[in-house]
Parts: sequence; C-alpha cells; structure tokens
Amino acid sequence: MMDDEILKLLRGRPSSFLSGEEISHRLRVSRTAVWKRIRHMRSLGYEIEASTRSGYRLIQSPDLLIPSEVLPSLETDWMGKTIHYFTRLNSTNAKAYELAINGAEEGEVVITESQTKGKGRLGRSWFSPPLLNLYLSVILRPPLPPHQASLITLMAAVATAEAIEKCSRLRPLIKWPNDILLNGRKVAGLLNEIKSETDRIHFVILGIGVNINIAGRMFPKEIRAIATSLKEETEGKVSRKAFLASLLQALEKWYTVFLKEGGAVILKSWREWAQIKGRHIKMTSFGETIAGKAIDVDTEGALIIETRRGERKRVVAGDVQYTNKAPIAKHLPSPRRAGLRAARPNNK
Repeated sequence: MMDDEILKLLRGRPSSFLSGEEISHRLRVSRTAVWKRIRHMRSLGYEIEASTRSGYRLIQSPDLLIPSEVLPSLETDWMGKTIHYFTRLNSTNAKAYELAINGAEEGEVVITESQTKGKGRLGRSWFSPPLLNLYLSVILRPPLPPHQASLITLMAAVATAEAIEKCSRLRPLIKWPNDILLNGRKVAGLLNEIKSETDRIHFVILGIGVNINIAGRMFPKEIRAIATSLKEETEGKVSRKAFLASLLQALEKWYTVFLKEGGAVILKSWREWAQIKGRHIKMTSFGETIAGKAIDVDTEGALIIETRRGERKRVVAGDVQYTNKAPIAKHLPSPRRAGLRAARPNNK
C-alpha cells in the first residue's frame, strides 16, 4: 500500500524533509501520485508539513489502527503480524470467519474503525461508533478438542482484563463468562465463534470489543447506565494503538500458556479476576431464571450455582446479574501509565 510506504520513508527522516522527487523515485510512481497520497493521508489526520523547495516532513500521526501505525510498536512473536484493516465492516467476526475458511493463518487479525452489525453475546448487537474504540477479531487454530473451546473464552477474558489494568491502572472485574467491568459497568465484551468437527477444532474466531475513548453521553440510552469506557473511568484520552499492542501481547502470552500448561492455570487466573465464588447472582439461561449463590466454574468454564433450595446447577451460557454490588475498581499504586495516554505521538 503506497500510504504505508510513504509513511515508512517519512519516519526514516523524522527531523528533516524528504523531497517529493526522492519519494517518487524510490516508490517508482509519479510526483503527482505522491501528492495525491499525501493529501489523502492529511484527510485521515496525519499532520504533514510541506515545503515547495524541501518536500515533506511528518509532524504527527493520528490514532488510527492501520498496520503501519500498529506494527512498529507490536512486540509479539506471531500474533497480529498480519493485520487486515478496514475503515468499516459489518462485523470483524464475520470477516475473520471468511478469511479463516479461505486459509488465513493463526494469529491473523481483523480490525475495523467501525461496525454496522457488530455482534454481541446471545444475538445482541455491539455499539460500534467510528474512530473511538477497538473492534477486532483474532484467528486461532488451537490443537484442542471442541469441548475445550470454552476455555479459550476465559483465556481471552484474562488477557483483556490484564491489558485494561495496564492501561487504566484500575483493577477490572470479569463477569462470567466474558464481560469486563469497571466500577460495575461494562467496558469490554468477547464473542467467540468456532468451526469444528467431533474430534477437532478447525479454527476459533476470537472477537473482542473494548470501549476506549467514547464519551458516556454517546452511548444509546438503553445501555448508558450499564456501559462505560476507559476514557470515562480514567478521565483522559487513551491511545488505541498502544492499547491494541498491549492486548495482542497479553493474548499471545496467555494463549501460549494455555497450550503449554493446560486449562488449570487459565482457570486459576480467571477466578482471581472474576471474584465470583460466593457472590449472590440471578442467572437467565435459555428462558429459565435461577437465583442463588455462585459456587465456582468447573474445568470447562461452566458456572456452578447453588439455588436457594440447596440444589446445584451447571450453566454453560446465560446472563448473570449480581444481586450484591460488584467491587469498586481500585487504582494500582504505581502512577505509571505504560505509555498508553494519548499524548503527542512519537513519529519514530
């Protein structure tokens, strides 16, 4: 993509100008084509200084999630090394599923700036306004039997919670099975889709949505009281690029741990983030409402509930409501923000 190549050349000269003639020579295109791409990049938010005699100089980059912005700061070994970027999609999960069917490799990522039909759990939609949040899907091909696929959901929830903590310096709470809360309100959600046979998984599409810089007043009225964003909780804009890099690093780490050490280590960490044991809840599952106390999750991630009559029920899917208040997110002692505040970007 010519834009990426131009940005790469400009970043190679962070403190000096690069002539249009040199750019056109190195990319083997006309100077008019270079000028048109520069104009396009400016429309996306890139601040590019131009001088008739000297050429072009990159001053500042926008907080876009295009590969050329994300890859330089991505410190993973394999996850996210191929990014399929779109300004708009119906759904990242749907696009990732299509790519996986056609042979996309493990670790390839689909990212969009907005979704028109974003998917939530249980057939719900995911509110996906442009250029504010994070909407991505990761293709995984785990060498696992299908009954262990639910543990990938818990693994991803742990990784997402870890990235949110690193960014916000607040301790989030995982709500079973895969919602992430800050101060009792939803800041992120996960939706996995699987293609498998009886004895093996072909691939898993790991969909993640994180509310990053959306203001509370922008949420639809029906979810305004139960949704939040990192910006709302930290009272400051957050770099989406830096958050994405942290999330992909956490996902690669925990996925590798899962494959090497098994589900027990994932469940242990998930329990620490969820704090669900003993919590009084109301569960709606397949038209049935169950009130009682959460006992634990089993080895496959199903929730065990003890009803008020003393019966124990195993639930594999449903909506959980806490009937006692969730813990207030506490600030971590360190004031460092891990480079995730959206200060003036570094163009190097």
